[in-house]
Amino acid sequence: MSQSEAQNPGDGTSSHQGREGRRDRAARLAAKRHSGRPDAADPHFSQPVRQIVLMLIVLVLVGMGTWFAYRQILPIFAANPALNGAILLVFVLGVLTCFWQVGQLVHSVSWIERFAAGKFGYGPLDQTAPERPPRLLAPLAALLGARGPMGGAISTESARSIQDSVATRIDEARDITRYLANLLIFLGLLGTFYGLATTVPAIVETIRTLAPGQGESGIEVFDKLMHGLETQLGGMATAFSSSLLGLAGSLIVGLLELFASHGQNRFYRELEEWLSGFTRIGMSGEGGEHVALAEFLQGVSGQIAGLQDFYAARDVLRDEEAADADSRSMALAAGVQQLTQLVGSDRDALAGQVALERQVASDAQSRLAQMVERLADGQDRLLVAVQAGQGGDSRLEDLTSGLEQAFTSLIERQDRLIALAAQPTAMPPEMAQALERITESQQRLALAAPQPAASGDGAAARALARLADGQARLVELAEARPGAAQDDPEARMRLRSIDVQLGRLVEEAASGRDGLIAELREDMAALTRAIRALEARDGA
Repeated sequence: MSQSEAQNPGDGTSSHQGREGRRDRAARLAAKRHSGRPDAADPHFSQPVRQIVLMLIVLVLVGMGTWFAYRQILPIFAANPALNGAILLVFVLGVLTCFWQVGQLVHSVSWIERFAAGKFGYGPLDQTAPERPPRLLAPLAALLGARGPMGGAISTESARSIQDSVATRIDEARDITRYLANLLIFLGLLGTFYGLATTVPAIVETIRTLAPGQGESGIEVFDKLMHGLETQLGGMATAFSSSLLGLAGSLIVGLLELFASHGQNRFYRELEEWLSGFTRIGMSGEGGEHVALAEFLQGVSGQIAGLQDFYAARDVLRDEEAADADSRSMALAAGVQQLTQLVGSDRDALAGQVALERQVASDAQSRLAQMVERLADGQDRLLVAVQAGQGGDSRLEDLTSGLEQAFTSLIERQDRLIALAAQPTAMPPEMAQALERITESQQRLALAAPQPAASGDGAAARALARLADGQARLVELAEARPGAAQDDPEARMRLRSIDVQLGRLVEEAASGRDGLIAELREDMAALTRAIRALEARDGA
């Protein structure tokens, strides 16, 4: 680990320097690639917001003027409702046409910005761009749509063709509004001529009626003059009202068309500047040879530009892959170092855990040795109690039967302890010494047991003999299997159970001995009283 740690700083420094060198080379390639592309190719198109605001202001002013002059305009409109209604309809159509032109211009600006950003790499390709280009820019999309994802340079003839096509389409849109403005003037003149056509015959008829007839008075002639003048004034109202509405509508439509034309002209200038940014100046001349040579040179130049872009893209991709490989190598080195640290920490933790387990096993062995010592002491007390209770009478048989049951239970647990000791586990020396003490005490207990005068005493003797033999086998197994002790919970539980049973046995023996002694005293007292009574009866 020390050698790898000593080598890691040098490797990290060299890899870092390699990444910095590749980044510098990639930056130089990108600068070189962008230096070959003019900055004018970056699209700079503006929306006709100012023109839209001016057109709305004009319409608001016209609406306010119409509202305030409503009472004066209504009689003028009522002079000839049909012709004036036609003039009003054409006026509304002209206003909508102007706004339609501006809306088409807004759509064209948005589309060409997305198109230039996607084709020439100045921004991400907008996937929401319409598949069908606007009508104003259809020739531009048809010419530049098949020139590859990164675009390219176009010839002067192509740029001129695109500009002429866009200018033609703009002029076509302007012709519509111009026609509507002229139509308003024509309708006004038509109303004027119609009014004059109705006024001139009325004047002629009025002149004819001025000649007094036979029997007509001057009042009748004056009435005819008034009637004729009234007809003439009605025709003049039609002429002047239609002319007024037609000229006013033409003025408003012309003003709106002027604002729309300003926006179109600015769009055309921005389009021309954008196209000039990637237009290649080629050869021009008369004759087929010059044209063929110019086309050939244009093709060669396009192929060279494509190769340059290909190699630049390949270098950038190679640098990116090298940078990714370096980052993956650094990540792998960091992972290996972390794994080494984790293994070291796990080894230390495992050593600590093993030491803790050994300490726990040692504590458990010491507790088990104490339990065995307590068991040996209990058996010693049991031996003393058995030796003290050998002079009892027939009531001792019940106690002997209880001792036999206890010995039988003790022998069963002893057999399980022997089977546990026979397993391939080591036993501590302290436990072996304690078990040897148990065996000695039980042998003394077996020797001190009464002779088999009754069936119960013989069974107790046999039980004690079995207990002594089992303890001897347990000591032999303990001596035959030296080694380090291991903590066995089952053995500890069984030894604890043996200790409890021996304690109970000692308590029962002690209580039985006390009761036997008390009964013997009572019997001896009763026998003494009976003897004294017999002696008194004999003396009498």
